[in-house]
Amino acid sequence: LRTDPAFEATCLPGVMNDAMLAHIRKVISGLKPNQLELHEIKSFGRWVVHDHPVLTELQAQMTALAERVSGQALEPSYNFLSMYTRMGRCPMHQDAPWAKWTLDLCIDQSEPWPIHFSQIRPWPEDETFPEQGWEETILADPANRFSSYTLMPGDAGLFSGSSQWHYRGPIPWQDAKG
Repeated sequence: LRTDPAFEATCLPGVMNDAMLAHIRKVISGLKPNQLELHEIKSFGRWVVHDHPVLTELQAQMTALAERVSGQALEPSYNFLSMYTRMGRCPMHQDAPWAKWTLDLCIDQSEPWPIHFSQIRPWPEDETFPEQGWEETILADPANRFSSYTLMPGDAGLFSGSSQWHYRGPIPWQDAKG
């Protein structure tokens, strides 16, 4: 389950055309409130939907792209739609080992919102971090060499979620006066 240390997160511009984006946006606008999972609203400021049939079909279409970029044969395990509120954030974390690869697709956004990735790092099973300020410890470690990508609608990014620290700051938004 280890990722090649030479791998770097990759931005893939324009992997979805306007027709695909319009179709997915129509599906999203038709979601019913009872389809939205609320368990991440406090921690990430987002509603999620797991394994929607249309997104599962899209995942199947995108698997060859993820295989080509990762250099590995892949078996999709799950997908989810994240719909961030203006309280959106993505705290620094690494994903579980079985979520080795993430193909992040930007469907729509109110403002460009960068995501930050470390270099490939081992799963932190043997590392210890201070209770307070552990994120700053990771950011200050020169071995992590963070890079940032800002996906636009239709773009994708591939990264190794279980081997790369990743995070987003608070979502940018402007109030009615801004």
